[in-house]
Amino acid sequence: MTAASIPPAPVPAISPGNAPAFGLIIVGDEILSGKRADKHLAKYIELLGARGLHLSYAEYLGDDRQRLVAALQRAFASGDVVFSCGGIGATPDDHTRQCAAEALQRPLALHPQAADLIRERMQDTAREQGLPYEPDRPDNMHRLNMGVFPEGARIIPNPYNKIPGFSVERVHFVPGFPVMAWPMMEWVLDYEYADLHKAQNWVEQSAIVKGAMESRLVPLMERIEAEYPGIKVFSLPSVDHPQYGVHIELGVKGRGPLVAQAYASLRAELQTLGHPIITELVR
Repeated sequence: MTAASIPPAPVPAISPGNAPAFGLIIVGDEILSGKRADKHLAKYIELLGARGLHLSYAEYLGDDRQRLVAALQRAFASGDVVFSCGGIGATPDDHTRQCAAEALQRPLALHPQAADLIRERMQDTAREQGLPYEPDRPDNMHRLNMGVFPEGARIIPNPYNKIPGFSVERVHFVPGFPVMAWPMMEWVLDYEYADLHKAQNWVEQSAIVKGAMESRLVPLMERIEAEYPGIKVFSLPSVDHPQYGVHIELGVKGRGPLVAQAYASLRAELQTLGHPIITELVR
């Protein structure tokens, strides 16, 4: 069974006009200790952006079961689309599957489709090594633990080595390895949330402003947000930019045509206040 042949399982319905937020949980002591650098955050932002979506929040956690259970309880309760990267292996320091079950108050069970895929992987490995496949060998039996998920989970196909991840409701669990995690994340976004792609593109428009003090721009920012509900105004000062030097990037972000309207108002106000705009950006 290949990843391409696995159809998407039924997923929680999303009511029109009530698009969920997108979140990310990254698990692993090795990230917090600096032994490995996280690559998932930037990639997830890229994957979402390519689909007209945006990241609302991210959280880093070590291999601490109590904290992970609490974070997953929040994720399940939120109704958001949340990806959890890491900790779904079968070694003693992998706790994510167990913590997901505890957060859901559900038992763990060997997923039959996951078991089939893991056995396929073990057969492939034996064949590549020129060895007989011994399904009852203790290490092979232990590998089936990677298919033990909270009861009712859906699998996420893994095109790299067939060992699947899993989803429960809108929370999706993938390995920590980018070569596996990223195509699995794409599969979920494209098969489970295709209806959200480009539906209400998240857009940013901003201006690079020289000679302005951020504190004096606060009333303008507050007026724009009050006048255009749902639009966020942001200010990003810089003191050592290689191209623009000391400046403020002032802009608006949100969904739909209100972004352009809000930015036009912001731009006009900046001109009225006499703040020169060096360049303008659209993301």
